[in-house]
Amino acid sequence: MTAIDGGALRATALALAVGAAGAGIFHLIGFPAAFLTGPAVAVTLAGLAGLPVLVPAVLRDACFLMIGINIGAGVTRDLLGAALSWPLSFVLLTATLTGGLVVCRRLLIRRFGFDRASALLAATPGHLSYVLSLSADTRTDIERIAVVQSMRVLFLTLLVPVLLTFWDVHGNSPAVAAPRLMAPTALIALGAAGAAVGAIFRRLGVPAAFLLAGMLVSALGQVSALSEGAPPQGLTLSAFVVMGTLIGTRFRGQSRGTLRRSVHAGLTATLVASAFAVLGAIIAARLMDAPVALLLISFAPGGVEAMAAMAVQIEVDATFVAAHHVMRLVILTFLVPFLMGRG
Repeated sequence: MTAIDGGALRATALALAVGAAGAGIFHLIGFPAAFLTGPAVAVTLAGLAGLPVLVPAVLRDACFLMIGINIGAGVTRDLLGAALSWPLSFVLLTATLTGGLVVCRRLLIRRFGFDRASALLAATPGHLSYVLSLSADTRTDIERIAVVQSMRVLFLTLLVPVLLTFWDVHGNSPAVAAPRLMAPTALIALGAAGAAVGAIFRRLGVPAAFLLAGMLVSALGQVSALSEGAPPQGLTLSAFVVMGTLIGTRFRGQSRGTLRRSVHAGLTATLVASAFAVLGAIIAARLMDAPVALLLISFAPGGVEAMAAMAVQIEVDATFVAAHHVMRLVILTFLVPFLMGRG
């Protein structure tokens, strides 16, 4: 084994140890979604302190796949029938997403000195790999964009559960609690199938490839009765810890000056986008007679994997949440180039 491999293993072990400690502390103090938010905070602080923290790609993909399988386990025929009412929330999602993006871009230009293209990409709520690819192609300020985007993911991971707790909003989705554990052979088969489908999705450029692959194969297994039940809770919670750790590692290597200049911009953009999301979620919840918690997480401008994981943590319909965040990525795929073309 090379020195580089050894260093990567040590950085990974350190990141996971810090993340697990953060999860334990947040769980003990009763913080919402502790197994996701605790690692995010702890590893962020470790990275800013100069500690080498890393989540390798293979572990990241396995984490996404596990979360996807857990989400897909909640898919039932009744749930698929309920999807007929979702187009209304998709329309409201599009409207609030567009409004928040336009306002955030204007604020970043006027108050924080971003150029127009950089402001648009920094304000885009999600689709990080796509945003950074556009940034590289258009010669925008990629480092500043990356920091603001990372701030958004961290703030949303922390802000959403706190907001739900402040409003005393709780989930009530029966899809989260499966009647029994999934058979080990079925889980292994889903993992293998999900890994293969995820590799295909990634090659095709599908966002959140392994999360969606896990959801797809697990949902098909549930509907066809080939793999009924839910994965062991220990595996799911471990995946949440890895997810929170991954969020925290995004700040590794950033200079303190860059962080100081960008944290205010990132917080402002997140709050504005969240305000639009909350407005759309409240309207959608009333029109659809659906739980506010469900719509808040579905409309929140966070990463699809993080928000889907949080939906499972606070017990709302993670399939509904993931569908809305994937739709958000589809909308952004076409909306961002359109707005960039308009200048």
